[in-house]
Amino acid sequence: MSRILLVNKFYYPRGGDCVAVLNQEKLLKQNGHEVAIFSSRHKDNLPSVWEAYFPSEISFASPGIKGKLSAVSRLFYSSEVKDKFTRLLDDFKPDIVHVHNIHSYLSPYVVQLASRRGIKVVWTLHDYKLLCPAYTCLREGEPCELCFHDKKPVIKYRCMKQDIKASVLSYLEAKVWNRKVLEKYTHVFISPSHFNKSKMVAGGFSEEKINVLHNFFIPEIENKTIEKSDYYCYVGRLSYEKGIDSLLEAAKDLPYTLKVVGGGDRLAAYRTKYPNDNIEFMGYLPHEEVLDLTRKARFTVVPSICYENNPLSVIESLCVGTPVLGARVGGIPELIRRGENGFLFSPHAVEELKEEIIKAFDVFTVNFDYQQIKEESLEKFKEANHYAELMRIYGL
Repeated sequence: MSRILLVNKFYYPRGGDCVAVLNQEKLLKQNGHEVAIFSSRHKDNLPSVWEAYFPSEISFASPGIKGKLSAVSRLFYSSEVKDKFTRLLDDFKPDIVHVHNIHSYLSPYVVQLASRRGIKVVWTLHDYKLLCPAYTCLREGEPCELCFHDKKPVIKYRCMKQDIKASVLSYLEAKVWNRKVLEKYTHVFISPSHFNKSKMVAGGFSEEKINVLHNFFIPEIENKTIEKSDYYCYVGRLSYEKGIDSLLEAAKDLPYTLKVVGGGDRLAAYRTKYPNDNIEFMGYLPHEEVLDLTRKARFTVVPSICYENNPLSVIESLCVGTPVLGARVGGIPELIRRGENGFLFSPHAVEELKEEIIKAFDVFTVNFDYQQIKEESLEKFKEANHYAELMRIYGL
């Protein structure tokens, strides 16, 4: 079987991109491939036999000048990344290098190093970083595509953390690792959604180089019975672009219980702002507990205001038999059929969201056929389909 090197800036379930990498590692190993990992060191990383090759942890918030310079250098070139990645290529001798999220902590330099050795490079696009230096295609709460062909607006509007220094660095990073360079060293891009591919093409990337391949779901060993409780839930990062503010504003005036799963710097502030008895902030939960809570919910809500790609939160919810109320943005509408496995609503629209929540509690009653949602979704997002298409893309 082939040797596959997976590259991602973190090796723990930090977000959907990291979960996708961990799932892919498991899938490839189950099918007999040798898999190596290249990541950056982090205190939360899972144990790995490849850890000796991981470059040191960096922080852009480092107080010392040496730490700041080390972090900045990772955007463009790092001798440590070069040495350790080169050593891993020498020792593991991969047939495929499959990169995921690599900017800032590892940088696209690893793509260049692998490609120059004649190794096939596949890149899964979990966000819009190659189009938008600030990742989200979001400005002042609304979709923005000004940087698709000219990256200067990231400086003009201070899009990166509303900070001029961070925005200038993001601009320089985008100029160094520009479309022509990235296309030269990447053999195939994978877009998890048709929406993501359409935006990449709009930004000038070659349509022929981009394959659409949805994320997949690893089913539980135990086929648990669907038993619904009288609540709905949100699962994800508690950040502005995820639309959590709109959801909380809608939920506070409704009589239904909302369970909010997720952590972040704003968790304490949300708990203070929304002390309502009908809103329960659960904080961070292990993945197994998240799935169990999702399975028992009447439905989940994905209220994002940014261009979501192919959210695992939607896929996992559907695969455990729970409908989804999703914002009509990005790749979310590709996953939802109105009235069958969920509803759609406009981003920011608090009153519209309230109406959809009320409607969902009426439609998705205890007598609703949740099992059908589960079976259809497990078939659509099953491992075998994803693996077969991934092998085609790899050329194996």
